[in-house]
Amino acid sequence: MKNDNKILLERGIGKLGFSAIALNGVIGAGIFALPAVAAARSGYFSPWLFLFCAVLIMTVVLCFSRASSFFDDTGGPIQYADKAFGSFAGFQSGWLTYVSRLAALAANTKLMIIYAGWFWAPLESGWVHQLTVVLIFALLAFVNIVGVRKSMLMVYVFTVLKLAPLFLLIILGISHIQPELLIQSGLPEIDSFGETVLLLLYAFVGFESASVPAGEARNPRKDIAYALPITVLTITVLYFLIQWISISALPGLAESSTPLADVAVVVMGPVGAIILTLGAVFSIGGNCSVSMMTAPRMTYAMANMGTMPAWFGKVNQRFHTPVNSILFYAVIAVLLALSGSFIWLAVVSTLARLLTYILSIAALPILERKMPSTEGQFRLYGGYLIPVLGFVLCLWLITYASQTAWLTTIFFFLVGSMLYFVTTRTKNIM
Repeated sequence: MKNDNKILLERGIGKLGFSAIALNGVIGAGIFALPAVAAARSGYFSPWLFLFCAVLIMTVVLCFSRASSFFDDTGGPIQYADKAFGSFAGFQSGWLTYVSRLAALAANTKLMIIYAGWFWAPLESGWVHQLTVVLIFALLAFVNIVGVRKSMLMVYVFTVLKLAPLFLLIILGISHIQPELLIQSGLPEIDSFGETVLLLLYAFVGFESASVPAGEARNPRKDIAYALPITVLTITVLYFLIQWISISALPGLAESSTPLADVAVVVMGPVGAIILTLGAVFSIGGNCSVSMMTAPRMTYAMANMGTMPAWFGKVNQRFHTPVNSILFYAVIAVLLALSGSFIWLAVVSTLARLLTYILSIAALPILERKMPSTEGQFRLYGGYLIPVLGFVLCLWLITYASQTAWLTTIFFFLVGSMLYFVTTRTKNIM
């Protein structure tokens, strides 16, 4: 029997909220490092390469928008795969993504504290670093437990704090732009093109975070569907301008280890490095905040679907939040961050996410047949052209995953399978 606690979740997220979730899920540490990598691999063509990656990922985003318009329950990709292919596929879709986000959260939190160490050196290592890790996770867990509205307030704050330095860099950097660089840019080397695209796509993944807390949306079928593409388009413009300014203002961009901070020094003077370092801290902080908000909803959704122990589906009677799932996620993330053993888990992150994309896109034709249409529902034009393009894109990209990533993914697939069969077997016996 499925857990009925899901009816207690508070529907407090609107269209703006889902845009903020998607934006924070996408913009993390990547934009503060990838400009140098893009310049090293593709030179002056790098701004165009960001646009190319955006076009590719948009095929996946639009498929998610269409799929999300059929559902108003928490789970996102879990719901799509479950409805189309059954509970085992739904479970694996959520399980692998959950493990990937858990490792990424632990890694990003440590990275955020290390960035903050630029202002106060003891934060970089030792007991002060470890204590700060614990305190940050305690704060994230507390804010999420006391209500989705409080969680969204934190997301909004981080959104403003992460975007302000980037917008300031763009506004002040416009005068440094050299239009001829885009015209004179040559094509990148074909041999490494696919690998470069896979690398830069790291800057665009994470949008699917907004589809998970659908059960806490005021109008999930419309708000999520329209928030996803609008947000990714906004991020694309941001990335293109930042890269254009970077190659124009900093000739040695490809050799920089802190590209945006170095660009900020040229554009804004010495204070620019301080501003962009703060921007990095807030950017990663927003990413961690969204992870803490959305990932526990995945185990909560799987508990309600009967594929995870019912303990994960417990909802706090006062705050209407999945308290056990939040606490479990925070505790495991703390242990991973403190032990350092989370690093090897990161290799599965991209591959697991791409496999989830493949499942969600493959589910779309089945959802079209099974699910009823509603008035004002998000629609895809061109038949199955966009889903086919998105599906082929993901298949192409997973061919560039390393053997280690595949072996690690298979390992977690088997662990998840054992958890699934034990849970469902116990449920059937009871």
